[in-house]
Amino acid sequence: MTQATETALTTFFDGGCPLCSKEIAHYRRVDRAGRIRWVDITQDTEALAAAGLDQATAMRRLHVQDTDGRLIQGVPAFVAIWRQLPGYRLLARVVSTLRLTRPLDAAYRRFADWRFERRCRDGACAIEQR
Repeated sequence: MTQATETALTTFFDGGCPLCSKEIAHYRRVDRAGRIRWVDITQDTEALAAAGLDQATAMRRLHVQDTDGRLIQGVPAFVAIWRQLPGYRLLARVVSTLRLTRPLDAAYRRFADWRFERRCRDGACAIEQR
């Protein structure tokens, strides 16, 4: 695996979410070249702080940080990940070319809000909901 300084992206994901963990585990298996640094936000708060993210914000949406330090969230973050993974590059190109990013992101935001509320109800997240 390549060193973190050689990665194209850093992905911040909720390792406490079973759905999120399963999807990221799949992407990690596909990322044989080690182009993405995978950061579980429930375990590595220092990486979050270094990226300028707080845990509550990171819990609400998938975030990636590119090599320029730019943070990307939601479906654009998924597209950035897909561009790095063999077998997913075509999907990234289709979503971008057909300009599906915005409508898919609107649907993702609704799902992510639902997931966050469900995951964090009854204090399961130990973060303050906004």
